[in-house]
Amino acid sequence: MSEPASPSEIEQGEGGPVGREPEPRREPVFNMPPVVLAVIGICVVLYLIQEYVLSQSQLLTLLYDAAFIPVLYTGQYGFDWFLFSRPFTYAFLHGGFAHLAVNMVWLAAFGSPLANRFGALRFSLFFAATGLAAVVLFWAVHPLGEAPLVGASGAISGMMGAAARFGFHTDRSSGKAAFAGAPLPMAAVFRSRGVVTFLAIWMVINLATGLVAFAPGIDSQIAWEAHIGGFVAGFFGLRAFDRRQQADEFRA
Repeated sequence: MSEPASPSEIEQGEGGPVGREPEPRREPVFNMPPVVLAVIGICVVLYLIQEYVLSQSQLLTLLYDAAFIPVLYTGQYGFDWFLFSRPFTYAFLHGGFAHLAVNMVWLAAFGSPLANRFGALRFSLFFAATGLAAVVLFWAVHPLGEAPLVGASGAISGMMGAAARFGFHTDRSSGKAAFAGAPLPMAAVFRSRGVVTFLAIWMVINLATGLVAFAPGIDSQIAWEAHIGGFVAGFFGLRAFDRRQQADEFRA
């Protein structure tokens, strides 16, 4: 059994004890930006409240006040202040565990590098804007629809659109994965085989699941119109939220 060395027996160098391995940096359990964790937390808490706290009548009231219901915007049901909030609050409600789980996985995957690039405020504005674009297209297609629209997938589709504009390139030099480089010009986007393949597969899957009304573990119809609305807004509108791009232009 070896004896422990005394402090005098340890050779000292400029940077500290020689031969002693530096302690590895501990990675956080949830290596996601706080704003992404906050959105996930709100969605999870609301789902648990829907499932285990509210009565059936209370749940219906919540859906009426917080979900997006197109027919309420025709004017035939009068005015209420929730008309202004429903196009945003609907994104935090979900129709089932599978719906919630799928959306939160995609939110973590695409939202994290986007939030690391944009920052919390611009990411929040991007989330709200793409979610709004999603319901605008959904309302345009179903202006008399009575079924409530819920779920963050419209805004998440916007994040996927933004990711495509970056060519899915990320930079980890700061210790956090963030989309890297300037957004690709349209010509470069359609010259990239990987981006074009992603766009084609994404579009086919959304149209197929929406028109056929089928998705594993999800019984309700998929709102493909909302997905496309959010995707288009994120794809074409991300420059308005990209502070890094704006800083580069200011320096030029």
